[in-house]
Amino acid sequence: MRLAMKLSKLLCTLPMLSAVVCFAQRNDPGGAKLACCGTFFIFWIVLIVLNIALLVWVARDAKARGMDGAILWMLLVFFLSLLGLIIYLFARPQGNLVPCPNCGNKKLQASLKCPHCGYGV
Repeated sequence: MRLAMKLSKLLCTLPMLSAVVCFAQRNDPGGAKLACCGTFFIFWIVLIVLNIALLVWVARDAKARGMDGAILWMLLVFFLSLLGLIIYLFARPQGNLVPCPNCGNKKLQASLKCPHCGYGV
């Protein structure tokens, strides 16, 4: 979640940075257009990286919670974006994730077997 917070802060500061660069170069209209265009591309690159990080998080979280079809959840979040994420958050099993004593990957505290290594208590 810390990475998501940092990326969201970066995403919020990019439009402000674009405006500052545009106003700083107001004597050179071509340079201002170029700076705004470059910031626009950076905005989309950051947005794509954020979406990829979200898809990876959904897949890992679904696997850790022992849900079948982590790929299907990734596709749902990919195609429906925020709505898909909200659906996933309400559909996933609730509970604390704890490290497995055998493999160290996270698993639901209430689950009897680790979804990664199959170690059971």
